[in-house]
Amino acid sequence: MADDKKSRNKQADDEERRQRERELQEARDRDDEPEPTDSEQDEQLGELDDSLEAHEYPTTADDIRGAYGDHAVETEDGSRPLEDVLAPVDDESYDSADDVRDRIQGLIQR
Repeated sequence: MADDKKSRNKQADDEERRQRERELQEARDRDDEPEPTDSEQDEQLGELDDSLEAHEYPTTADDIRGAYGDHAVETEDGSRPLEDVLAPVDDESYDSADDVRDRIQGLIQR
């Protein structure tokens, strides 16, 4: 290929296209990787985290309080029973352990 402006532009365009394809492939490859865990969240919920994973969903806040209310949750003010953390929650339902964890995190980070 001749070294003229048209061929240089084509080479640059081809390189940009190849770079986009590489980035897309890398994103697809990362999609199969597990999400990193939030170690701070693990510390705050302790053993409760495993219990929430094993719990049957959908569930309600009352079910969670009844099953795990005595589990300790680390808050900014120290350790508190989950029952106390969920006290302001009335009639909520959760479809997954992630939903419950998110709700707990929202309550303890107030």
